[in-house]
Amino acid sequence: MASPPFTASTKAAVFLIVLFFFFTSSLLCRPSTAAEFVVNGNDGWVVPPSDNHQIYNDWASKHRFKVNDTLHFEYKKDSVMEVTEQEYEKCLTSGPLFFSNNGSTIFVLDGPGLFYFISGIMGHCDRGQKMIVKVLEPKAQSGNDTSHDEGEGGAANNMAAAVGFPGVLLLLISPFLVVFPL
Repeated sequence: MASPPFTASTKAAVFLIVLFFFFTSSLLCRPSTAAEFVVNGNDGWVVPPSDNHQIYNDWASKHRFKVNDTLHFEYKKDSVMEVTEQEYEKCLTSGPLFFSNNGSTIFVLDGPGLFYFISGIMGHCDRGQKMIVKVLEPKAQSGNDTSHDEGEGGAANNMAAAVGFPGVLLLLISPFLVVFPL
């Protein structure tokens, strides 16, 4: 009598391998929710022209910042500070919440609300090298959310992106699970 081509242990091993790849790929295919923003684009963190003291706030107002997004400050012979609202208004540099002068600073927007940034070089803040960034509140994760702020396709596109490859993989291997049941 011939032995069956697939023993129970072989089927179990195949099943475990398939499960491993399914779960691994689902972790790899999750859409990233954090974004990196290069402050002021290619121009970087510099003293603005004398006729445009609002350049950084104008730049910030064109973007939607979420919790865990990052700001990338690029500069030469300068610094960046996170300060309080009062320090921002008066360009005070004596007690920053955050300070960096390494020329390439990554700042994580770690919560919702307003973040105030100024240059730490004397006179730069007074000349407009300062910025307010508003970080949005995280969206509620309830199924009743009727917000239409996600653009065309909205949640359907996000779900397709999250399920995409793992779902396709499961569809591809499901016939084998039926043909070779455990």
